[in-house]
Amino acid sequence: MSDFPLDLQDTAVAFADRSDSELKEKYRLFKALNSPILNSIGTGLTQMALSLGLPVEGLIKRTIYSQFCGGETIEECEPTVQRLAAARIGSILDYSIEGKSGEEDFDRTRDEIIRTVRRAADDDRVPFAVFKVSGIAPLGTLEKMSAKKKLDAKAQAKCERIHNRVSEICRAAYDLGQPIFIDAEETWIQDAIDRLATKMMEEFNREAPIVYNTVQLYRSDRLNYLKNARRQAQLDGYFYAVKLVRGAYMEKERERAAEQGYPSPIHEDKGAVDADFNAALEYCLKHVGDMAFVAATHNEDSVQKLVAMMNEAGIGADNPTVCFSQLYGMGDTISYVLANKGFNVSKYVPYGPVTEAVPYLIRRAEENSSAAGHMSRELEMIAREIKRRGI
Repeated sequence: MSDFPLDLQDTAVAFADRSDSELKEKYRLFKALNSPILNSIGTGLTQMALSLGLPVEGLIKRTIYSQFCGGETIEECEPTVQRLAAARIGSILDYSIEGKSGEEDFDRTRDEIIRTVRRAADDDRVPFAVFKVSGIAPLGTLEKMSAKKKLDAKAQAKCERIHNRVSEICRAAYDLGQPIFIDAEETWIQDAIDRLATKMMEEFNREAPIVYNTVQLYRSDRLNYLKNARRQAQLDGYFYAVKLVRGAYMEKERERAAEQGYPSPIHEDKGAVDADFNAALEYCLKHVGDMAFVAATHNEDSVQKLVAMMNEAGIGADNPTVCFSQLYGMGDTISYVLANKGFNVSKYVPYGPVTEAVPYLIRRAEENSSAAGHMSRELEMIAREIKRRGI
């Protein structure tokens, strides 16, 4: 059993593998990201420069890209994988390409995702693979599928191709015994994703948890969804596997609901989100004998709560069906301290060409520029370590 509560403010552990110069550079970047004005100017200028074809890729790659991404290819991610593995932290190679719309693009993305599955299967340092269904499917078709609209022959053919791509990825994972996450997305395409994920679990999770769906607990309906999904898995005889997150599309969801005149699917306040997330942790841990779950969170209170519940239930830190995960470049005090205490921890390590990863990077910046955002906490931890080192 681990010491509890964990010291999630231990910057000496969190930044042990960062040199003084790396720490200072990290501080400068997070200082800029923490300023809403600088953040807005920076993201706007980046988008404009790229649209004009200006040679800014090198600058982006040396700064925000290197902070949040592992490299442009699977091979370029190796130094990041090595660094994290030295601290007992796994890497999840996430091909972060967005905005594609052609069938050939979708097929290329499918093939690249399968390469990440094979890479993970060959390396204990890469415990999970991951993909977004929107990376291999037209958004319009996913929206029609989610709305259960009648599909014409053309849309039906697209639907079948989506199913085939998802199945090919999950089949590759199953054949190699490699667990894989299906990420959650916006509510108006999520129903289609949930149904695809359920089909994949029904097919491939009979002997072990291979395919994981993702549940966003900032949605007011997801705690009940989680419970019902697990019960159904029990009835149908397969392992339910899930990644728990708070969510990543809050403002977009609320704006769309207001524009189209339907009730917002998002909880009204953070307290309600936190309550549902922690209730989901409790539920999953209670049923850990017949399911597997990943707590993907940067929230210290939720981490401490899960560790305390594991201690109380006598569940070891290294239990393979309970894992933690954070984003690469963020939440280091959580990731490194958990790993240091023997828990199963991994980091999402996005990769892909610089220009094509920009939408991901801008989302990271915009989501976290508020005073209540994660950047404030990251900046505080970096400043504390700089002071501790006296640099």
